[in-house]
Amino acid sequence: MSKSSPRRPFGRKSSGTVTVIEAKVHRSSARNARLAFILTAVIVGLLSAVVAASYIHPILALFVGALIGAPTGGVAWVLVRIWPVLRVLWWWTPEIGITTLLGAGWVQLANHTSGPVTLVAVALVVGVPAAVPASRRAVVAWTWCFVVRHRLRVCFAQFIIANQSGSLPLILWAKPTPVGERVWVYLRPGLSLADLEGRLDRIAVTCHASTALIERASDGNAAYLRFDIKRREVLTAQVGSPLVDVIDPATTPAATDRPTPAVPTALDLPDVDVPTITLPAQKKPAATANGSKPAASSSTPEDDVSDWI
Repeated sequence: MSKSSPRRPFGRKSSGTVTVIEAKVHRSSARNARLAFILTAVIVGLLSAVVAASYIHPILALFVGALIGAPTGGVAWVLVRIWPVLRVLWWWTPEIGITTLLGAGWVQLANHTSGPVTLVAVALVVGVPAAVPASRRAVVAWTWCFVVRHRLRVCFAQFIIANQSGSLPLILWAKPTPVGERVWVYLRPGLSLADLEGRLDRIAVTCHASTALIERASDGNAAYLRFDIKRREVLTAQVGSPLVDVIDPATTPAATDRPTPAVPTALDLPDVDVPTITLPAQKKPAATANGSKPAASSSTPEDDVSDWI
C-alpha cells in the first residue's frame, strides 16, 4: 500500500527540504570553480617553474611548479565553490553574530549565577532598554535596518526572476536615519540604476515603507548605490522661531492708532477726477502764390481731426 505524501495547505506538496542555494546557482558555481582551478594552477605553476628554473634544473622546476600550482588552484576552487554559501552567510552575519553573543552570555550567566539572579539580570537587560524611550527608539531603528536588508534581497530576487537573467547584488551595510534607513548595495551584472528607478514603488511596498529613493554612492562606479528607505516625515512639527527671543521689547515702537479711511460705496461720473487732455493745435497749410491751397499728397492723405475726437 502506497503511503500518501504529506501536503501543504492549499494543496501544495511538501518535499521536506528547504532551498538555500538554487540549482542554477549551484551549477554555475561548479563551472566557475573548475575554471578557476585550471587557470590558477596553470598560471601559478608556470610562474613558479620559471622562477625555480633559475636555481635548479628545468625539469625539476616543472615539478616544483606543479607542486605549487596544484594546491593554489585547489584553494581557488574551494573559494569559488563555496561562494554562494559565503554570500548567504554574509546576509545573515548580523543575526548570526547577535544570536551567538546572546547565547554565550546566557550560558555564562546561567553557569555563574543562581536562578533568581539570572532572571533579574535578564529582566534588567531587556526591560531597561524597552522602558527608556531613547534606547527603545534606537533598538527599533537598528532592528529595521536588519529587516530592510533581507527585504531588499527579496526585491532583487523577484526582479532577476522577472528579467530571467542577472545575479543577486551584495547588500553591504545599513544604518538608521531620522526618516528611516539607508542601505548601501553593490550591484552585479543583470541590474542597473535605471532598472531600479522604475521599480521604487515596489521596493517601498516590500520594505513596508512610505517611499524609497535611490542614487549613486560613487561617481566612478555605477554599481555602487545608496538606498534611502523613508518611513516617516520629520518636517511636519510646528516649532517656535528663536528670532522672537532675540528682539528687545524696549526697541519695539508702540502701536499707534491709525484712522480708518472712508471707503466709497458708489461713484458717479462727475465725481471722478479725470485729467483734461488738450489736443495740439493743427497747423494750417500755407497758401500758394495764386491764393489756392496746395494739393494733398497721394501717399499721405489728410486726416480729419474731428474723426478722432
